Amino acid sequence: MRAFIKNYIASEKARREEEGEKGFSLIELIIVVVILGVLVAIAIPVFGSIQATAEENATKAVAASAATQWTAQLANNEPVTAYKSGDAKISLTGQPAAGAAIETVCATATYDRAVDYVAKSGPGC
Repeated sequence: MRAFIKNYIASEKARREEEGEKGFSLIELIIVVVILGVLVAIAIPVFGSIQATAEENATKAVAASAATQWTAQLANNEPVTAYKSGDAKISLTGQPAAGAAIETVCATATYDRAVDYVAKSGPGC
């Protein structure tokens, strides 16, 4: 089949050169469209999984950063301040009270989406 298509395309090119025609034949355009369709069919699921992985990793990073900040503030006897993730879709809970033990720190981050990602981090988790 592959040799047939190759020979057909070569004969069509030769015929067009003899007759002085310019442009692409219909079969050449169909082949290009099919190839592009296959590439798109492969690329869309790959992109979706990359985006989901990025959202999950962002949730884990927010939980880890908040736990680190709160633990450091408790260790230095500083007031515990709210952690700002910078992402409106990630909600954070578990801020310890001032003077709490470091071993009780547990930050829980949730990515608000159809499938919620939940990540916990800290010595108390």
